[in-house]
Amino acid sequence: MDQAHGSACATRSIVRTGGLNAGIWLLAAGLMLFSGGAEPARAQPTANAVVPAQAPVREGLAAVADTHLWYWDTGGQGTPVVLLHPASGSGLIWGYQQPVLVKAGYRVIAYSRRGYYNSDAIAKDRPGIGSADLQGLIELLGLTKFHLLGSAAGGTVAVDYALSHPDRLLSLTLADNAAGVRDGEIAKAAVNIRTKGFDDMPVEFRELGPSYRAANPEGARIWTELAHKAVTGGEFRQQVANEITNAKIEAMKVPTLLITGDADLVTPPSILRMVAQHIAGSEILIAPEAGHSTYWEQPDIFNRALLGFLAKQK
Repeated sequence: MDQAHGSACATRSIVRTGGLNAGIWLLAAGLMLFSGGAEPARAQPTANAVVPAQAPVREGLAAVADTHLWYWDTGGQGTPVVLLHPASGSGLIWGYQQPVLVKAGYRVIAYSRRGYYNSDAIAKDRPGIGSADLQGLIELLGLTKFHLLGSAAGGTVAVDYALSHPDRLLSLTLADNAAGVRDGEIAKAAVNIRTKGFDDMPVEFRELGPSYRAANPEGARIWTELAHKAVTGGEFRQQVANEITNAKIEAMKVPTLLITGDADLVTPPSILRMVAQHIAGSEILIAPEAGHSTYWEQPDIFNRALLGFLAKQK
């Protein structure tokens, strides 16, 4: 039922459509991966700079509230999994996850938030609410219940959505994110670990672990190109609908998986464990030799944990 409804709604909302076949949607971003078939660095066996071939998708521009959001959707009858990108990415960054989730039988949907690749620019005076935009897209696609995954800044949007629409979520996965909490020891720790000038450092230094950058320079180059391509409308963050506090996340009843890398400069394992103490029944994965982009740096570990967690929610 979701798929039939979703197809009809999406057709009415799409300004531009076009099936992106396997491997071409990353090329559409102007980013060639390995052209010579070089092997990934042996020192980082679980990280592979060669993004696998992608499952076919339908892409379009969805009219949501006062903006248009670029999205892609693999379709099918599987349970939907919606992916929310970090501030250093866009709807293009899920190349390691998309085909794996599709092979496991899921319908996979990702989009770019306002101000990111192919979506409308974000207006400083009306940035909108990220979780409200997500709800608009969900309604447009006709989804009832779905799994939600957010990485870094996308995790804050995911938690805000979980607080506003818990009945829609089958599960919540937060990667490299402190659940968007703005009070207590979590927020204090997140502020304390940021040195002066941290945000002025190159994005690849801040968000890719040193082991990955050393062992997989080609993968780091591709990630960096995607990061620089992602932001198109100025880095103005959207508002949240809820004040995200320790008490608020303690009240959440959505099954939750927490992921971070052991070299994450923004959300280290110590902060993730603080978050876990406030989300009853939450599961934790700490990926070795990964920074703030675990989904990219350690995709094999990331995907195995995600698939195992999602399977338990059936």
